[in-house]
Amino acid sequence: MSNLGVVLSTARRANGWTQEQLAEKAGVSQVAMCRYELGTRQPEPEILERLSAALNVTVDFLVASSKIRGAVAVEAHMRRRKTAKPSEWKRLEARLNMQRMHARRLFDQISVYAEHRIPSFDPVEVDPANAARFLRMQWRMPSGPVRFLTQWIEAAGCVVIEEDFGTGGVDGLSHWIDEIPIIMLNSAAPTDRKRLTMAHELGHLSLHSQDVTDTMEQEASAFGAEFLAPSEAIRHELRNLTLGKLLDLKREWEISVQAIIERAWQLKMIDADQRTRLYKSLSARGWRTQEPVSDELSIERPELPSKIGEILASKGLSHQEISELTGFARPDSMNHYLPRRYLRSL
Repeated sequence: MSNLGVVLSTARRANGWTQEQLAEKAGVSQVAMCRYELGTRQPEPEILERLSAALNVTVDFLVASSKIRGAVAVEAHMRRRKTAKPSEWKRLEARLNMQRMHARRLFDQISVYAEHRIPSFDPVEVDPANAARFLRMQWRMPSGPVRFLTQWIEAAGCVVIEEDFGTGGVDGLSHWIDEIPIIMLNSAAPTDRKRLTMAHELGHLSLHSQDVTDTMEQEASAFGAEFLAPSEAIRHELRNLTLGKLLDLKREWEISVQAIIERAWQLKMIDADQRTRLYKSLSARGWRTQEPVSDELSIERPELPSKIGEILASKGLSHQEISELTGFARPDSMNHYLPRRYLRSL
């Protein structure tokens, strides 16, 4: 498969389309579309224009992205449930790759200043919990609960994108674009789950930027748990847990009741029997699927992409020009770099 074929295939899958559907939208045969993606045939300029129009990207975006080595990630870090269908997470992996290509195009042309950075740790040499402690120290974060997590992550130059994934099976994905990290979140998730996903993906970005391990998910989870609920700060609050106390802790730490139970078990503040009894109590109240007080937590909302759009607009760029700068053929709600006010009006 040629690089252009990879980009075309990625853009198609990101839209959830089959080859036949894209071929119909672009006015070409399905056989030709298959050959374009395999790289056994190059689309003529006029055909490439029709393909880009159907995909709402510029021709230059397709061509330039196809020339960049590693433009499409082999495999993204992904927090998903075991029940997630392959078709769902493959579509979202393609969505992340499209976001990577759009971001790369933008950041090749503008510079973004970051207050700090996401460091890289070797999980073989550094325990994930220690990595989380080191990162909090580097960022000079106050002890205790993490307030405004999205802002902390964006201050490290990380692009956080929120989209409705159309499925509850996948919570988030992450990867690097050269030196720029990117996280995609499922906007349909409650705030507590969204925060846990961000911390989990931050763990992937810190621990797995170079090497892939068989225990990546466990390592990212251990990192996220220590990052959001440092053992030294939360341990003394995990004694004598009741459902009422768990809800109070959820309000304070802004993580789910189930995450607090797991933290208590990890830190040996409860034993296996106590853990089981607490989970049975949650199940009896229907809290395993929908926890209470989630709507009382502070809303986490990404700001960096739309702020970039606002700065570009303040310099005189039209919404169409901003769209083309990021590789979109026309303004679209999937372009998160447009000013937020404009996105709301779409």
